[in-house]
Amino acid sequence: MSEEFGIGLVREARERIAGMVSRTPVLVNDEINADVAASVYFKCENLQKTGAFKARGATNAVFALSGAVADAGVCTHSSGNHGAALARAARLRGIPAYVVMPSNISKIKQEAVRSFGGRIIWCDPTLASREKAAAAIAGETGATLIHGYDDLRVMAGQGTAALELIEDIPGLDTILCPVGGGGLLSGTAVVSSRMSRGAEVFGVEPSAVDTAYRSFKSGRRVTESKSDTVAEGLRTVLGERPFRVIQRHVDDIITVGEASILEAMRTLWDRLKLVIEPSGAVGYAAMLEYPARFRGKRIGMILTGGNVDVDLIQWPNRT
Repeated sequence: MSEEFGIGLVREARERIAGMVSRTPVLVNDEINADVAASVYFKCENLQKTGAFKARGATNAVFALSGAVADAGVCTHSSGNHGAALARAARLRGIPAYVVMPSNISKIKQEAVRSFGGRIIWCDPTLASREKAAAAIAGETGATLIHGYDDLRVMAGQGTAALELIEDIPGLDTILCPVGGGGLLSGTAVVSSRMSRGAEVFGVEPSAVDTAYRSFKSGRRVTESKSDTVAEGLRTVLGERPFRVIQRHVDDIITVGEASILEAMRTLWDRLKLVIEPSGAVGYAAMLEYPARFRGKRIGMILTGGNVDVDLIQWPNRT
């Protein structure tokens, strides 16, 4: 696959993964629209296979491999959702999957990887440790390393969520998309640039782990990682390939506080009657923190996942 990334690869990915992932629904809630004085369209990737959008990119990457290469299996490092998605895709293809996971990851995400037959290898909870362990596994087994976001096949697969959203809801003014490693945001931005050219695309991340924000504003990819946020799926840094796409096609990166993330998550649970993980709630948190910026607009929002250990959530007190 060439280094050029465009909507053509996203359309190829949609054909490749058809029947193996869900076309998730887009929901509207009148109470939420009244609260924020906008029209919000929620793309429910929390209802996707494995409970997150990651099923799209992982499935595309696994099924893009040639037969001889695929036979040795696949490996990755993951905080949870990509690992489960890769394990599932590997099981569908009948090949092994090796998943390096940090030792502090939630139990629910560990169990998800195991449930799809993934073989877990533990590492220290640092990006350097994860990368070193995954490279070692690839060397020992011959498995193909499929990065969770810095991979064109993964980026293309993730972009299929935005492709569906824009087909279902034309005429959006804004698309709000969580950003961690940038696979979903880069795919979303490329799709929007071709199919919804009037729409602004904003990435949203926790202010406590603002590497995407600082990278975007400085024009230089920030490579140190932080972990002090409830949104564990966003505890990472932008990949090189997504960063190049984001620089070109994304309008802005917005940061949100921890209290806003939890309040957004709780509101979405209450109003939509759906389980949304903290990483998936950051888009609505942006609307809570910056209401004037979105008032009166048609907003497409990707709810990225619903894999959450409720015992670990410290809900804010409501007075």
